[in-house]
Order: sequence, then C-alpha cells, then structure tokens
Amino acid sequence: MKTITLLGSSGSIGENTLRVAQKHSNIFKIRGLSVRSDIKKLIYQVYKFRPEYICVFNEDKREEIKNFLPSNTKLLPPGVEGLIELIKKSNSQITVTAISGAVGLLPLIVAVEKSERVCIANKEPMVMAGEIIMDIARKKKTEIIPIDSEPSAIFQSINGFDKSFVRKIILTASGGPFYSYNGDLSKVTPQQAIKHPRWRMGRKISVDSATLMNKGLEVIEIKNLFDIDISKIEVLIHPQSIVHSAVEFVDGSVIAQLSNPDMRIPIQFSLTYPRRFDSSVKKLSLLEVSKLEFFKADIKKFKAIELAFKCAKKGGVYPSILNASNEVAVDMFLKGKIKFTDIINLVDNVIKVWCLNKKNPQLNIENIIEADEWARKKTQEFTDRI
Repeated sequence: MKTITLLGSSGSIGENTLRVAQKHSNIFKIRGLSVRSDIKKLIYQVYKFRPEYICVFNEDKREEIKNFLPSNTKLLPPGVEGLIELIKKSNSQITVTAISGAVGLLPLIVAVEKSERVCIANKEPMVMAGEIIMDIARKKKTEIIPIDSEPSAIFQSINGFDKSFVRKIILTASGGPFYSYNGDLSKVTPQQAIKHPRWRMGRKISVDSATLMNKGLEVIEIKNLFDIDISKIEVLIHPQSIVHSAVEFVDGSVIAQLSNPDMRIPIQFSLTYPRRFDSSVKKLSLLEVSKLEFFKADIKKFKAIELAFKCAKKGGVYPSILNASNEVAVDMFLKGKIKFTDIINLVDNVIKVWCLNKKNPQLNIENIIEADEWARKKTQEFTDRI
C-alpha cells in the first residue's frame, strides 16, 4: 500500500488522479488533499477517500469548510504555508503536484525533500528552478516522474538509455484551438481560448495551450527534467494527439509513446512505475486512427515557443521572468482587460526590459523569487498602460 498526498485535487489532473487511486484502491491510500477554493468538491472527496489532512489555499473558503469535516480529518492553515505543512504532516510516500503556477515552487521543493516519489503536473516550478529541484532530488534520491502526457512520453521513451545516445527529443503539440485558425487572433475571446480541441483542462493552461506558451514552458521543463541541451529539442504540431512525444537516438532509431488522449494513462504510470496495470482508458486502435500528421511549429504566428527557447538559452532567472509575466498576462486576458494577442507581446516586452538591464544573477531560490516578483509587477505596469 502506497500513501499519496495530492496538491490540487479539484482540477482535472487531481480528479483523474483520484479516479486512478480509486480503481487501484488495493495499492493506494489518499492521505492528504488540497484545493485552492472549491470546497464543495473537496467535501465530497473527503468523505469518499477519508484523508487525514486537508488544506484549502483560500483563507475565506477555508473558514466555510470547517463545520463540514469528519472528526478524523485535520484542516491545516491556508496558503503556501498550509501546502508545505500538508506535505510534512501527511508524510506520504508519493506526492502529486497538480496545482497551477509559480505558487507551487516552495511546496514542490519540500515534496522533493520529504517524499520517495514526486509526480509532477505543475510545470512552472520546473521551468523556474528545475536545475535546483533536480539537484535536490539526486541528493535525496527522490524519484521525479512527470505527469503531463508529453514529458511522460519522453520519460517512457528515454528510460533505460544514457542521454549521450539521444540525438533529438521530438516534443509534440496538438496546436491548440487556433493553429489552423484564419481569423483575427486579436478578437479571440476567453471563451474561445479555453476550448481545447482534445483536452479538458483548467482556464490558465487552456490559454497557454492556445498561445502555445504551454509548449514553450514544456521545452524548458524537459531541458531541466532530462538534463538535455536545448538544441536537441524540436517541437512538432501533431493534431491527432496520439504520438505524445518521441526520442530519436544516434543510431537513427525513434522510440515514441502512443495512446488515446486520456490523462489517466500518464497519471497511472507515474504512480505505478516501473509496474504497469490495466486501466479504464479506451485502448488505441491504429486502424481506427488511420492517419498521423506532423507539421513544423509556426513560430511567426505563435511567438511563445521562440521566446521560450531564447529564455532557455540565456538560462539563469530568464525562465522565471517568462513564466511570471505570462501568468499575469493570461490572468488579465481572462478578466477581459487585454486582447489575446497582447499576452505574448507583453511577455516579450518584459523580457526585453530585463535584457536591457543586463541582469542574470546567480541561480538560487532567492533570486528566482525576486525575478518572479519583478516580472509580475512590470507586466502589470504594461497592462495598466494598455
């Protein structure tokens, strides 16, 4: 029996993680849960899975839930401190990080220090401080296994091989809702942007998928996760979302992971690795798929990927600035304060301002947080002018 602490149990990754845990309840026990503010969903989960500890990030919502909990479930403080306490008190063998954004950085570091295995769906901390996190994992001998379908596919394809044998990593992208869109992107509404053609995801990550920033962030995440030179990563648009990513080796062989687009597959693999078990997912039929297409990413139309490559090459705190500025810009777009096309333009301008100052301090958590805060403030300033 393996114990699990799940950060972000109300989102699509969190709910699918609980579905996997329920299907294999003879293997997994949920010990800790957290949500940002969806206490209705959390109450249902508490009575179904009976965790010992829970955390509600939003302080006001935390107060609302107090009278609805069973006596054997302890409610921890709100905010980042509560998430860190949840990880420490639950002391689970596996921590699943499925919260969105930079807020997950410090909890992820604590999870890597305290857990035997950390399953990551929260890519932003790996973008900001992936080198530091992987160094801690090596020292603590903590397994880090990605949950997102593309990093998971690379993990499965590269597993067992020395990275010196890798010629290229082929990172696939669905293209989001607008890759073949011929209309005016400046007129795209939040409702249109969050309608992903393949996945049901949260609002922020859906917008990232629409701008292709999600793929840009994955480029940096993969560089850090697998300690691969950025020049060896190639992004291809694959509309069918069947080949979730691939690895080309020096001998010309290409190993890829294929499956129907269903997040329960990489989630279950991250929890059960190195073993594999039956899942409830519809099995892939290549006869039904019939055709698999691949296209070069259009970096003129979607500048986010090129921006991410530039920040990855510069290194240091540049990825943190990219991520922080994007988080603020996406939030402003979802609130109707800027246009869809303003998102990447804002991020680009913020990076240029930082670049003009010729700053790239030593990579440590203090400098990462300082750069993150600067980028958020600067993006907000630019947004106010718009």
